[in-house]
Amino acid sequence: MDCLVIYVPTEAAPAVRQVIGDAGAGRLGNYSHCSFSLEGTGRFTPLPGATPAIGTVGSPEEVSETRIEAIYPRSRRNAVVGAALSAHPYETPAFMTFPVDASLPDGTVKSTEAP
Repeated sequence: MDCLVIYVPTEAAPAVRQVIGDAGAGRLGNYSHCSFSLEGTGRFTPLPGATPAIGTVGSPEEVSETRIEAIYPRSRRNAVVGAALSAHPYETPAFMTFPVDASLPDGTVKSTEAP
């Protein structure tokens, strides 16, 4: 299993959660589209050559953003990350993926594969 963490302007968060769930993220047992979100403030300064969706080149910007976290089977990485990036409004979205251990204490893993 891997985990996707992506920072999204808050108004775009529902769309990103939907597409990553549709791509296979957040599948836990008999549940789909499971994720965790946390509100915060994103900060950035677009540099020359940027085409910012929010703000202007050379001016520091602060935006209400949502951090979305969801796990997915490693085999779904390209689909999940591709879906997240396709729905994200930023020119260069901030995201990370990393391996996680989703096994139960006895070492078994409940089904998390997308149908």
